[in-house]
Amino acid sequence: MDVLEKTLAAGIDTLGLAVTDTQQALLLRYVALLHKWNKAYNLTAIRDPEQMVIRHILDSLSIAPYMAATHCLDVGTGAGLPGIPLAILFPDKLFSLLDSNGKKTRFLIEAQMQLKLTNISVHTERVEQFKSDRLFDGIVSRAFASLKDMVTGCEALLSPTGKLYAMKGIFPEAELSQLPKHFIVEHSHTLSVPSVEEARHLLLIARH
Repeated sequence: MDVLEKTLAAGIDTLGLAVTDTQQALLLRYVALLHKWNKAYNLTAIRDPEQMVIRHILDSLSIAPYMAATHCLDVGTGAGLPGIPLAILFPDKLFSLLDSNGKKTRFLIEAQMQLKLTNISVHTERVEQFKSDRLFDGIVSRAFASLKDMVTGCEALLSPTGKLYAMKGIFPEAELSQLPKHFIVEHSHTLSVPSVEEARHLLLIARH
């Protein structure tokens, strides 16, 4: 096994996830594509493929145990994070990847074709303008500036019983008081990402 395979396999083991060899191979192919395109398109500040495995793939997969939604919107997905790793892990769930940056969505379309991911769709639009023919039971983001912005930007796209999955670094104590009153944080999970020292949290937000 090369370094990337070992890092990915060890991280998945630490996270306690069931990931097939085929899925692990797809995740590594995604990293290879990201590394290749990143040189020209500047998709992520992380240049080193091993750090991509740790800080992008394992970070994305760390929320997998809490993903109950079956039709998910990944808002501000950028290079497809966490949407693509989760779509590889959960082939029975649907993921809509949304980003307003055309360079990034061009990469996503290429990744979708190369990896033959039939459970994702790619949309180049701002969330405020995005229209969907059905509401989502899960909306995930690791890029939104604040919880308030995430709720106000995504509320119209969320099903009545749907949940927002907000990925954060340190626990966003100050942002909680800014949440619209008809939304509550149902759960807060402290995440442990292998080889990452910094704090990671997942907040599940639902209508009150």
